[in-house]
Order: sequence, then structure tokens, then C-alpha cells
Amino acid sequence: MNDVAMTGWLRPDGRKGIRDAIVVVYLVECAHHVARRIVDKMDDPRIQLIGFPGCYPNDYALAMMKSLTTHPNVGGVVLMSLGCESFNREALAANAREHGRPVETVVIQQAGGTGPAIATGIAAVERVRAAADAQAQRVPMAMSELVIGTICGGSDGTSGITGNPAVGRAFDTLIDAGASCVFEETGEMIGCEGHMASRAASPEVADALIASVHKAEVYYRAMGYGSFAPGNAEGGLSSQEEKSAGAYAKSGSRPIDGVINPAEPVPGPGLYLLDVVPPGDPKFGFPNIVDNAEIGELIASGAHINLFVTGRGSVVGSAISPVIKISANPDTYRRMEGDMDVDAGRILEGRGTLDDVGAEIVDLIIAVANGAQTKSEALGHCEFVLTYKASASPLRAECR
Repeated sequence: MNDVAMTGWLRPDGRKGIRDAIVVVYLVECAHHVARRIVDKMDDPRIQLIGFPGCYPNDYALAMMKSLTTHPNVGGVVLMSLGCESFNREALAANAREHGRPVETVVIQQAGGTGPAIATGIAAVERVRAAADAQAQRVPMAMSELVIGTICGGSDGTSGITGNPAVGRAFDTLIDAGASCVFEETGEMIGCEGHMASRAASPEVADALIASVHKAEVYYRAMGYGSFAPGNAEGGLSSQEEKSAGAYAKSGSRPIDGVINPAEPVPGPGLYLLDVVPPGDPKFGFPNIVDNAEIGELIASGAHINLFVTGRGSVVGSAISPVIKISANPDTYRRMEGDMDVDAGRILEGRGTLDDVGAEIVDLIIAVANGAQTKSEALGHCEFVLTYKASASPLRAECR
């Protein structure tokens, strides 16, 4: 695995990406329509839309946007501002420039309104794309430079039997080859903290793992409910505990090297838990309101690709980083084959083993890293969600 041939886009900050996206970024909901019209009119899958709807961003939103606009899969940035929102567009643009990204800012109020701003924005995207192309370099990329995230959604009784443990097998292979892997959903790890701590690379990491899950339990108790949806029960899951065990299976069996927060970059090769639950009492409701909010946090921490395990089915992809869909249920795969990349449910029918599917996932990751499209990419899925959330907790373990 260490000699796998991959190529990536070399960025001026030294990191390498597997895609070369140009992101159009709205900095308040009032600029969303203009930004979307620009992306639609450009009609280029490389040009993608992300943004933050609030007028008053907090530290979390700013940190997320700084990380997303300088992600190694991003080659250039166009910021769309109404003009009177509180987002610090100058700081965001300066951060992108410091990381070597061509960046331009369009202020709708200064441009003269919707029509002129769309025309101005299209011209800005064209200039940024040309500048990104001028500095683009395709170079060899090592496994140690690859970051893979994982999430599960629309889980059912098959998720913890096929899809999730198959991702765990893939993670083991990737980590052994030097890659960085990130799992999350701390709210679904309640009850698994002791087992996670036994895999910690150090006592400090063990303490951080236990504390992160305890924090999630306190948070959900304060909210009055946990991460268990009606669809989970309808799909055959009996309890939060069963769902937690299945979700945890995605992490594989290798030592856990650290705990990171959203928008905090992965320190280096190894396995990391992304602590998605904010500190303190609930302020903004559910920690992540939809699966794409979690995907966005994985991307902000550097994930080049995200593995999405689903039992009941999901059709989402994401902006910036490709999503590989893994169907845990063979019936779901047959019904939604156009959206699914991997049929992990075949394990239930004797058409493969966990090792077989894990190897298939690894092979697909390498193919996607080298430019092959996932099903969600081919279908044009570029979902993105970023909403209010409390700032990340200072609790973090020193990594090995």
C-alpha cells in the first residue's frame, strides 16, 4: 500500500488536494441567491457554493470558513458579501491569500444590486479560476498526505453488521499504509468510551476520549433526547446502545492517536476522533442538524474524501470533498444503486466478506483520489450546511 500511485494538486502552502474546486462563498443569507446564481450560470462542476447564513458570525463560523476556503481541495475563492453583515470578509480574504489562494471579494451593495453583482461575480470567478489554473501543479501524492473521514446516516439494523465494520477494515488498511483517518459522532459513542479508551495511544488521549463522550452525554441529557431517530427504529435498530456500537465500528481496530475539534487540522498520520459536541449547555439545539453539517466539519479538519455508510439510504454528497456512499443494506443498494458506490450489504447474502468490502472501499478511495467520480459527484450533488454552533472545547489530548 505504501507504493500506491496517486497524484494531487500541490498548493502554495505545501499541502496537496485531490480536487481543484473554486468556491463561491456567501457571507450572509442575503448574499445567498446572488452567489447561487453565479454558480448556476457558470455551469462548471468545479465551481461550488458554500456559505454561512447568519449576519453575526461567531468564532466557530469564522474558524470553519477559514479552514474550508484553504482546504487542499480548493484552488481559489470568491467571497460574496451583501456589505453590511458582520462577517469579517477582509480577514477571511487575507487568510486565503496567506495560504496562496487567489481570492476576490464582491460586495453586492457596492456593485449595484442583484444583476450587476451577478455579472461582477462571474467576472471575478473567471479571473480566480484563471489564476488558480496558472499556479496549478499536479504532483505525486503519498498515502501519508491523504485524510479520510467517515460518517453514517440513515442507519438501520444492517449498518453495524456490514457497512460500518467494513469501513473499519478499510481504516485499518489505510492507517497501516500511513494515511490519516477521522471518525466522529461522539453523541453516538455513548457507552463505547471505555472500549475507545482501551485503544488510546496514551493515557492523555484516553482521558480526552472519555471526557468527550461524557460531554456528549451531558449535552444530550440537557436537550432531553439523543441521537436516535424514528427511522433508526423502523430500520430495525433496537436502542441507542445498538446504534452506538454500530457507529463505533467505523473506527476499526487501530490505536486512537488523538481527539480534535471541528476546523482543527489532523496533526498527522493515524486515527483521530472528531469531537462534534460543543462545550457547555446547549445553545443552538442539536449539535449537527443534518449529516452534511458533520461532513462539513470533517472537511474543515482536512478530509479529502468522506465515507458515508447508510442502511436506509441517502442521496447527499458535498461541496469541496467527494463522498463515497456505502450501502449497508442489500435491498437499499438494489433500490438506490444510482446513488450508492459500494454494496456492503452483499455480506449478508454471502456474496462477500468484511475484508472483501473493506478492500473494495480502499481501492475506490485510491481511484477517487486519482480523479474518478463518485456517484454523488456524477449526479451533481454539492450539498453544504454551516450554522451556528458554540466554539470548540479547549479540551484536547496531545497526540503522539
